[in-house]
Amino acid sequence: MQKLLTYSTILMATVCSHQAISQDEGFIYGRVTTIDDKTYEGALRWGKEEAYWTDFFNASKEENENLDYLSRDEIDELEERRRGFWERRSTWVNVSWDWNEDNDFRHQFVCQFGELKSIRPTSRQGAEVVMQSGVTFDLDGQGYNDINTNIQVNDPELGVIQLDWDRIEMIEFRATPAKLKDKYGEPLYGVVETSEGRFEGFVQWDHDERVSTDKLDGDTEDGDVSISFSNIKSIERYGSSRSIVILNSGRELELRGSNDVNDENRGIIVTVAGMGRIDVPWDEFDKVTFMEPKDSGPAYSSFSKQPRLTGQVELRNGDTFDGELIYDLDEAFEFEVLQGMLDDVEMLIPFKNIREISPRNYDNSTVILKNGEKYLLGDSQDVSDKNQGVIVKEGGDVRYFVFDRIEKITFN
Repeated sequence: MQKLLTYSTILMATVCSHQAISQDEGFIYGRVTTIDDKTYEGALRWGKEEAYWTDFFNASKEENENLDYLSRDEIDELEERRRGFWERRSTWVNVSWDWNEDNDFRHQFVCQFGELKSIRPTSRQGAEVVMQSGVTFDLDGQGYNDINTNIQVNDPELGVIQLDWDRIEMIEFRATPAKLKDKYGEPLYGVVETSEGRFEGFVQWDHDERVSTDKLDGDTEDGDVSISFSNIKSIERYGSSRSIVILNSGRELELRGSNDVNDENRGIIVTVAGMGRIDVPWDEFDKVTFMEPKDSGPAYSSFSKQPRLTGQVELRNGDTFDGELIYDLDEAFEFEVLQGMLDDVEMLIPFKNIREISPRNYDNSTVILKNGEKYLLGDSQDVSDKNQGVIVKEGGDVRYFVFDRIEKITFN
């Protein structure tokens, strides 16, 4: 499988402590109104996790209206293909499968928080989400932790208040002030070394810690410690059950006994400019070296353009069709996300960063980004024979193509 193309140069400047940076516009910011009309405004954080506009919001779409473009025969053929896929996979892994037609065409909804205009809870597991463009989605949060979760608001007068989901009437996102008086800490930024190459970007440790005030927990020979990330220069995996931690002062510690520093770690996420999110499992992680970011990430205004997907579909027989695209019977906008695996490393790439997708075999597709980087991704519906096909809309003409008929998709 093709390895990650690394940057031609990676800044490896002397790592210093996480000092205050010049702008705070990359942090999530907004106003939360409760069911009794109280309002709280400030920097927002989803539980103890998402804090930046580039972080990802996850749920599932309640229905798939794109099925209306397919004939009954096309739906029947697609269902038959899906049955065949699960029968093959069940044989390969020797497990049973359960066909559920009602849920099979429902898709996950993923976008970066900066794409959102508002979230209105509609039930304990439901929400109405409005994008910056005004497009609205009804979402189901069952199985995801971004709906029916507590929302932290760093209110300038009150400090941090944690609001229960069932107390919230509306969350309205707003442009973040260039300088926040009150925030959760400074961004964690650095170079992550993995089995697939080196990634530079904003870092989320154990899918959780992502600001300088968060703590790294572990045991030493002399006792337990809880170290602010602001004091950490680097973390290196040492076998499966421990890590070597070097502080900014040069002090070195060997830590164990916590999911922060052993194989219970849920993974290290890196948000890379021009690419998206890289999720590195513990076994593929080698080392992170923290460095000073130039800023806190893209501002809310940088997400305001949200066009539909457009481009060209080239079939294996040479025919080409141009127009608006609906990918995998699901993604229709540039803010939506393609998911795939680079060996054991998961990649989530907003379609606005993708130039081409070329199906290669039953489990893999070649993906070329607009910055020229190229990956062979597999093991997900978006890039395998589980893909439910592509719709091309040109004028009044609507054409549907199953994925294995496609040679290449080129996005505008």
